[in-house]
Amino acid sequence: MLGVSLNAVGQTREIKINVNETSGNLNTMYKECIGAGRANEGLRADWQQQLAYVKKECDFKYIRMHGLLTDDMAVYKEDKNGKPEYNYMYIDALFDYLLSIDVKPFVELGFMPSQLASGSKTIFWWRGNVTPPKDYDKWQALIYNLTKHWTERYGNEEVKSWYFEVWNEPNLDGFWAGTQEEYFKLYNYAVKGIKAVNKDYKVGGPATAGAAWIPEMIAYCSTNNVPIDFASTHSYGVKQGFLDEFGNSGTVLSKDEMAVSGDIINSRKQIATSSHPNLELHYTEWSASYTPSDPIHDSYHEAAYILEKIKQVGKDANSMSYWVFTDIFEEAGPRFTPFHGGFGLVTIQGINKPAFYSYQFMNKLGKTELKNNDNRSWASTDGKGNVQLLFWDFTNTHPGDSVNNQNYYIKDLPAKPKGKTNVSVNGLAKGNYKMNVYKVGYKVNDAHTDYIAMGRPDELTKAQVKELKDKNNGAPILTENITIKKDGTFTKVFDLRENDVYFVELVKI
Repeated sequence: MLGVSLNAVGQTREIKINVNETSGNLNTMYKECIGAGRANEGLRADWQQQLAYVKKECDFKYIRMHGLLTDDMAVYKEDKNGKPEYNYMYIDALFDYLLSIDVKPFVELGFMPSQLASGSKTIFWWRGNVTPPKDYDKWQALIYNLTKHWTERYGNEEVKSWYFEVWNEPNLDGFWAGTQEEYFKLYNYAVKGIKAVNKDYKVGGPATAGAAWIPEMIAYCSTNNVPIDFASTHSYGVKQGFLDEFGNSGTVLSKDEMAVSGDIINSRKQIATSSHPNLELHYTEWSASYTPSDPIHDSYHEAAYILEKIKQVGKDANSMSYWVFTDIFEEAGPRFTPFHGGFGLVTIQGINKPAFYSYQFMNKLGKTELKNNDNRSWASTDGKGNVQLLFWDFTNTHPGDSVNNQNYYIKDLPAKPKGKTNVSVNGLAKGNYKMNVYKVGYKVNDAHTDYIAMGRPDELTKAQVKELKDKNNGAPILTENITIKKDGTFTKVFDLRENDVYFVELVKI
């Protein structure tokens, strides 16, 4: 467990780095994958525009989404004799677009096409069928045919770089109407279909909620000689329940310092002691809260929360896919207000939330990590003489179990002072540098608090959207030209408040 570097008011936190003391390549697992709501939303122009923007600023490599096989993607039907008919035009349009902007699919195979389903149980406004197939051979044939289609369209080498994840959260009744045994059967038939096209394609699961079933999944695959190339599961940082698409039950941010990250560290231990100790581990969903009606997602607190969890995990995950990149997300139907607690890094209207800047700042870090004893920061260099430092405070200010997130994070929540942070960088080459300081925190790149100040209108005018975007555009809060002398030292003191996030770069002129 990482130490906690708290500094009380009046105390000074010290961050000391030397550009000549490196610790290897920076681990960038945080930008391996990002989530999205459902495949059909990916056919929308605004969704595609926002993904291109988020890709440019944050550089996510993969994207994972629900509903690839659902009826609104028009993938499968049967003729009057029960013979399957396949159609991939919508999937092709979506995947062609993803690859055109250098985003690879992390393929989630689900939900069940209605004409292949054994029952009528569905989930969400867009009616994803969650029942097992009526015919497992037809399920395997669909997966085989689709995988073969992708191979013909994009080539073996491209598809070899993808990940195939079977289903979503089969341990929740809402997402899977079958048993664990039936899920393993579904997985087995899907693996056969994929590996029949190319044995090197990567398949995994169980994509469970709450870090569940990983030992059982590995044991099943080992006992039955079923291939598994990676393990996947999910974790959220709230205390109660799962699957609250409307936010009606209320959520409470966990006070556990190792919420989310503790699950990931434990999953890695489970894999390490299994029959497949070297499996990749992908957390294909994670966030502070599992409901798209939780205002913590909009709050400035989320920016520091994201960084805290990623730092705690270290190298124990191959990816942590934040759920999701955009509020264009319709599990509960189209949303009626501009800030509604949606999962996204950006709102439906493209306003950057504080969470967006955590990922943008991480993407600005250089490729080489610098040694650093501070547990709430990363320091790096890019090989061109430039230095980057990302540091933050994380303070869980939630009042506890008696108050739901839905009643707490909708308020204007001023941040209390947390003292000074003294940054010193040694080993710099003599010369002139430009220092840029970026920040996220209370009323700094904090569109949600600005929205509260507007009176939380149900609709934003065009002028109000522009105002929120302009005020929260991520521009540096400070730019200075500095001169580094022969001693190669730079020092600066920063005032820190609860949940402030700073990104500082020294750019050689």
